[in-house]
Amino acid sequence: MGSDFDKFADSLQKTILQQMAETYSRKVMEIFLNPKNIGQMDKPDGYGRVTGPCGDTMEIYLRVKDDKITEAKFFTDGCGTAIVCGSMVTELAKGRRVEDALDITKETVLESLGGLPEADQHCALLAADTLRVAIANLLKVKGEPPAREGFVKKDINGITLKPDERG
Repeated sequence: MGSDFDKFADSLQKTILQQMAETYSRKVMEIFLNPKNIGQMDKPDGYGRVTGPCGDTMEIYLRVKDDKITEAKFFTDGCGTAIVCGSMVTELAKGRRVEDALDITKETVLESLGGLPEADQHCALLAADTLRVAIANLLKVKGEPPAREGFVKKDINGITLKPDERG
């Protein structure tokens, strides 16, 4: 009986992956199957948490040395596409100067992934917004004014900027 169930599960998994491959780019599929930087971080230098309009929440944790992001992790309670976007945004942020990481937008994430269906594009926005909040938190904790005015909008997508929530 177990072998019949295993065959059914394998067949179902193959069908799901084939259907996904018809909808999503090769890059999205690679990250979906092997996401990077997933997890939480103790005592990050910067932390951001955003709840998107669909109800998914993402957290991003940053470590910085000499004004460069040396480590970036994310955690989400969202769907597979939210995981893919969190993984991509943290990969894009690592190694960049803090201010340069502010250039990572929804469009940057979408372009890096080879696009997403319209219904999933809000996940790229969630990831980019969360990165911006983490950077804002980093600058606030360090007591540095942001180099760019207005890069974090208050009350957008449930953004909270509370340094006391850091790990």
